Amino acid sequence: MRLLYLNPNATEAMTDSMVSVARDGAPGAEVLGWTNHRGPAAIQGPEDGAAAVEGLLALLPEAKAAAVDAIIIGCFDDTGLEQLRQAAHCPVIGIGQAAMALAALHGDRFGIVTTLEVSVPVIAANVECYGHRQACAGVFASGLPVLEVEAGGPAVEDRMALAIAGAKAAGAGAVVLGCAGMSRLRRGLSERTGTVLVDGVLASAILAQGLAAP
Repeated sequence: MRLLYLNPNATEAMTDSMVSVARDGAPGAEVLGWTNHRGPAAIQGPEDGAAAVEGLLALLPEAKAAAVDAIIIGCFDDTGLEQLRQAAHCPVIGIGQAAMALAALHGDRFGIVTTLEVSVPVIAANVECYGHRQACAGVFASGLPVLEVEAGGPAVEDRMALAIAGAKAAGAGAVVLGCAGMSRLRRGLSERTGTVLVDGVLASAILAQGLAAP
């Protein structure tokens, strides 16, 4: 099975880290990662998302030629999900969509911790669209820009821990990490905060295999 992660933004380091996490989650699959070099450096708000869609669509013929079995949109906003679904030769899912689906299966209400406040309305609209309004305790901005999250470090982890605590205080059992750049922080933050953390890159690797199975 061949899974393709499409990174809507133009930052190669984020593509590489996503692929590394996804390979851990799907050891029996071939995992590819492509970067949308026509997109912005980071997706932060609806304008950045809109600017990325054309470049994502342009990658679909190459994805078909590569005979990939499923395409995963590697941005928590699920940038261009409907457009890519309509145009692709194979199933397409988003990491945000996958993370929310998995978090809902934990049974408790879940919260979502994201980057900047500008990303909250996009994610909140997706929560509604995917039918999770009753299960979601809220979308909480950490105040961290996407590329700062990707760079990591103690200050980033401190801010993330505070945001996770805020989500728990609002009634969340599980907490979804609402940015692909947070994937590598999941294990350490889970141990630090004593919280079930759901990462969309890992969740999508697991779910895409079932979706694409013959």
